[in-house]
Amino acid sequence: MERIDASTLDLQEKIVDINRVAKTVKGGRTMRFSVLMVVGDGNGHVGAGTGKAAEIPDAVRKAIEDAKKNMITVPMVNTTIPHEVIGEFGAGRVLLKPAGEGTGVIAGGGVRAVLELAGIRDIRTKSLRSNNPRNMVNATIVGLKNLMVAEEVAKLRGKTVEEILG
Repeated sequence: MERIDASTLDLQEKIVDINRVAKTVKGGRTMRFSVLMVVGDGNGHVGAGTGKAAEIPDAVRKAIEDAKKNMITVPMVNTTIPHEVIGEFGAGRVLLKPAGEGTGVIAGGGVRAVLELAGIRDIRTKSLRSNNPRNMVNATIVGLKNLMVAEEVAKLRGKTVEEILG
C-alpha cells in the first residue's frame, strides 16, 4: 500500500472524542487528555489518529500528526462506495452499504466524521456491536480499506470488467 503525502492535501480536521484520563502515582493522580481525531481532504483520502498530553491543544496536535501518518485512499463510485462491506476493529463492527444519489450520509458519531471527511456523500451505515468511538472509527477505516472497485477485482481474477459486472 502506497503512502499518501499529507502535506500536499488540503486537509480538514474533526475531533471525534476527548477523554480525560487519570494515572495514579505516588503523589496522587496525574490528569491527561486523550484525543481522537479524523483528518481528510473530502476527496477520497482520510485518516484517524490519537494523541495524549497534559493539555488539550497538545493532544490535538499529536492526534493530527498521527492521523496524517495513517491516511488511506478510499475507492468511490460517483458519491458512494462500490459495494457493501463490514469493517471490524476490536469489538467494533460497522456495516457500510452503498446508497443512491441524494440519500446523504446516514451514520452516527465517529463513523459520520470519517465518511464525510473521506468525501462520501451517499451511504447507509449500521453499528453492529460496540459503540466505543475509537473502535467505531477504526472499524470504519478498516471497512473503507477493504473496498475494491470492479477494475481491481477484474485484474485480480484475470477477467474483463464486463465479465465481473455481468
